[in-house]
Amino acid sequence: MHLNKNNPNFEIHLFRLTIRIILIFMSIQETIQNLRNELNQHNYNYYVLDNATISDYDFDIKLKELQDLESKHPEFFDENSPTQRVGGSITKNFKTIAHQTRMYSLDNSYSKEDLLDWETRIQKVLGNVDLQYTCELKYDGASISITYENGKLVQALTRGDGFQGDEVTNNIKTIKSVPLQLKGNYPPKFDIRGEIILPFAGFEKMNQELIEIGETPYSNPRNTASGSLKLQDSAEVAKRPLECLLYFVTGNNLPFSSQYEGLESARKWGFKVPNEAKLVHSMQEVFEFIDHWDTQRHKLPYETDGVVIKVNNLHFQDELGYTAKSPRWAMAYKFKSEQVSTKLKSISYQVGRTGAITPVANLEPVQLAGTIVKRASLHNADQIEKLDIRINDTVFVEKGGEIIPKIIAVDLEKRPENSEVTHYISYCPECQTELVRNVGEANHYCPNFYGCPPQIIGRIQHYISRKAMDIEGLGGETVALLFKNGLVHNYADLYELKVADILHLERMAQKSAENLVNGVQKSKEIPFESVLFALGIRFVGETVAKKLAKHYKNIDALSQASLMDLILVDEIGERIAKSVIEFFENEENRIIIERLKNQGVQFEIVEKINPNATEKFIGKTFVVSGVFAQFSRDELKKTIEDNGGKVGSSISAKTDFVVAGDNMGPAKLEKASKLNIPILSEEDFITKLNESE
Repeated sequence: MHLNKNNPNFEIHLFRLTIRIILIFMSIQETIQNLRNELNQHNYNYYVLDNATISDYDFDIKLKELQDLESKHPEFFDENSPTQRVGGSITKNFKTIAHQTRMYSLDNSYSKEDLLDWETRIQKVLGNVDLQYTCELKYDGASISITYENGKLVQALTRGDGFQGDEVTNNIKTIKSVPLQLKGNYPPKFDIRGEIILPFAGFEKMNQELIEIGETPYSNPRNTASGSLKLQDSAEVAKRPLECLLYFVTGNNLPFSSQYEGLESARKWGFKVPNEAKLVHSMQEVFEFIDHWDTQRHKLPYETDGVVIKVNNLHFQDELGYTAKSPRWAMAYKFKSEQVSTKLKSISYQVGRTGAITPVANLEPVQLAGTIVKRASLHNADQIEKLDIRINDTVFVEKGGEIIPKIIAVDLEKRPENSEVTHYISYCPECQTELVRNVGEANHYCPNFYGCPPQIIGRIQHYISRKAMDIEGLGGETVALLFKNGLVHNYADLYELKVADILHLERMAQKSAENLVNGVQKSKEIPFESVLFALGIRFVGETVAKKLAKHYKNIDALSQASLMDLILVDEIGERIAKSVIEFFENEENRIIIERLKNQGVQFEIVEKINPNATEKFIGKTFVVSGVFAQFSRDELKKTIEDNGGKVGSSISAKTDFVVAGDNMGPAKLEKASKLNIPILSEEDFITKLNESE
């Protein structure tokens, strides 16, 4: 149609043409969206329900049609289209991002008695309540946390250290059982946790393909699944038959009140939630679930190493809370470890960063729980003596918790006639210093703290580690290389490294050297609590470092604290206190800290300014229990801490106030009453908060 502006009907014709173009585009957009919806449903049917409703050929034809339409009409691009699952994006460096909600690890149990003890501990906190549990199989894969907003997948993080993980969103989007767009009535924002696994059939097929081209096969499905998440090319991830099994939803205002309802809801939204999960009403039913799957697990298409038992009621979960590492409301029961026998060829001795000596058994290689085992821990001299382990013995090996190989017994019938008793070493295998063994301790130690190479290297490796200074561009092997070339003798030396100093090192190019130096300099931004952990003070782990940093605020105050001062800090015992004092009494440590200070490392807490903060609750300990209307539990706890108070996990004689919401546990209420501890309602707390000091 030719339009003539002089035509009196020009505007009418132009309007009709515009409408026609709009209708064509609307039709194309509708076709694209209908194809996406149809392909998403077919993916769901096949990968989640295991019920294919279309042939592979027909699926590929529809996918090709969608790809062609999207290519011609980039204005309708959608990052969550089924066409995007093929991958292709390249990620050189995976960003580290903090989890919205911490990913805790689970406490393990290895007997039914352990589970009964756990139930007793729960009942002490909750009182005489009706307990239900969800039993779920513990799949052996790589943990993942996926964030959804308005039904769309927006972020996926590995577990990392539980506080933060690596962003692997592009790689996760290639996994067909992970929904890109949710169905039904889902919350506006939430995180869902699960396990990325590699089914046996897919693992065997991958290995067969490698063998056929003369490559080394992968060792086990779990490590292969974990390694797949960090591949730089998402197209390579898309080629691997990974699956994602989901088991826990976390977020605010979730539309369910129990773990089992959460699993059912997630299934309705489109997630692959294992059907083996079961709601049970007693510990006896838990035992029946365990007994059934202890024998039937070998028929499953995936690796599983135990059962996870969770208190079903989410309110009860809140009441029980967490330890420093694990939820009190969940427990993992580990199936009995697989055992094999092999020959002990020799015993070597490793020196750790604290000087502790660890004997290691060198074994004839043997297949165990999906991996080739060549070494196993012997723990200490007492363990060697107890088992009477000798060179050339035939020994029984198992994986402790199916993770770390260990020797559990000797086959005495196969012991050679000329075998000799094993004598534990008396001198350090690295620096030849005579070993010491402190009263009451199982390990031998090399006391040459500042002259023994593995201890020096180990301390620097600990200093740069992820949970400590998190120095990018610097790994453990490079630390050893720097030490052997005389470039570093302690972690303060790292800050004096120049690009020119390290360019001559093996496998060190210009860019690598620049990244290393820049990473060291960037570590000056790491907060004090992480720096304190990085110093490697014996017995001062991540949690203790945070408590000490929060209490003393800076390194000077901590270094001048007396034994009694330290013991009076919450949860700091005599052993830790003595270790801290010994560390700061050492002149070399003081010199190193002074150098680090001069180089700009953070040695004091940087307080976040809160304009509403006061000190009205200073010296007071609160326990928060129940459900609240105007605060979430976390908001309430933060308000207490912002105003100088401390939040306790359980009621004791040291508790000053209990803030009680709806559904407060009867056991806590009874204990508070017995101890005559004031119980504040939410309104009482707000009144107290608003009182003038």
